[in-house]
Amino acid sequence: MVRKLLNLTGFLVLIIFIVGTLAFTSIESKNIICTDIQVVFNKNDVINIDKERLVRLVKSADNKVLSKTLSEINAEIIEEEIEKLPAILKADVYKLMVNENGAYKGTLVVKVKHREPVLRVITSSASYYLDKFGMKIPASTNYATNVMVATGSVSETFAVEQLLPFILYVEDNDFWKAQIQQIYVDNDGDVLLSPLVGGHIIELGDITNYRWKLHIMSAFYKQVLAKNNWDKYEMVSLKYNNQVVAKRK
Repeated sequence: MVRKLLNLTGFLVLIIFIVGTLAFTSIESKNIICTDIQVVFNKNDVINIDKERLVRLVKSADNKVLSKTLSEINAEIIEEEIEKLPAILKADVYKLMVNENGAYKGTLVVKVKHREPVLRVITSSASYYLDKFGMKIPASTNYATNVMVATGSVSETFAVEQLLPFILYVEDNDFWKAQIQQIYVDNDGDVLLSPLVGGHIIELGDITNYRWKLHIMSAFYKQVLAKNNWDKYEMVSLKYNNQVVAKRK
């Protein structure tokens, strides 16, 4: 019986401590001034926005953020403003109380997730990236990434609706991901591929049936090019249904 009373007393003390701590934290957060903004993201993100630019964006979303108490700061508004940047996939804003030598200070932590590009489009009038969702990311000298490049007559609609599914298929195939290094689209909408190995061009033609055409090309590689014939062809055309037309150099 005594043991049960001791256990019950200990449990009640714990509850009182937790409630008291939460109440203290709530009261303290109302009085803690935000004095610092910290931007956090994965250093391995292929594309990343300069941290100072993100800090300036936070201050523009709330020009008094560094003089407000933590409880006065609207984190959702700041998140929404940051997520308006095309290169940002997700933003989360946290308010922290940091204890420094017994004194508390407020810190606003901005955690961002950048979009991951899978395709770069370069035309005579535009240069941009696309992520796997088809979202457009402006090209910048502040970052560079090694992704598939498409040039030529590439409209944004064609890039999103036609090229992007093709790119995602290639990215999921180890052989073709390593083999195809560039895409060119001519004025008729025909697609040409520049392989990394072989010194030839693959004329894909209409891209809509790309899965079957790449299957045929794989068979051609195994039957013909694998027999030390990699450098004997200038172009291999898959433009016509169920046919491989190879032009020698």
